[in-house]
Amino acid sequence: MNSIVLDSSVVLAVLLGEPGASLVEQSLGGAMILTVNLAEVATKQLASGVDLETARQEFDELGIEVVDFTRDLAEDAAVLAASTKALGLSLGDRACIALARRESLPALTADRAWRDVDVGVRIELIR
Repeated sequence: MNSIVLDSSVVLAVLLGEPGASLVEQSLGGAMILTVNLAEVATKQLASGVDLETARQEFDELGIEVVDFTRDLAEDAAVLAASTKALGLSLGDRACIALARRESLPALTADRAWRDVDVGVRIELIR
């Protein structure tokens, strides 16, 4: 059973051994991530010189459920743009929040700008 939605920033914290990674690792068993956020993770890995197959293996070892970015989630992410514009949240950020809203789960992020977000879901920061 899923218990938390992950932003790409927290997955990268685990893969790169950044501060807060141990907190994320405790949540991996019940974690889910959107395909759009997975694309962000893979993009960062490839940009740092990791090949796609290695990036895929490293991600798969985390055991995170990957959820498709559906039309309903896309539309909710679009609606969130107005209320989060001042905070500078990206499409990936809003997509993550949209999934958390749909699933009634907290969202886990390393992005401190999210602490000021009031969108009907609990936001948890790893640092």
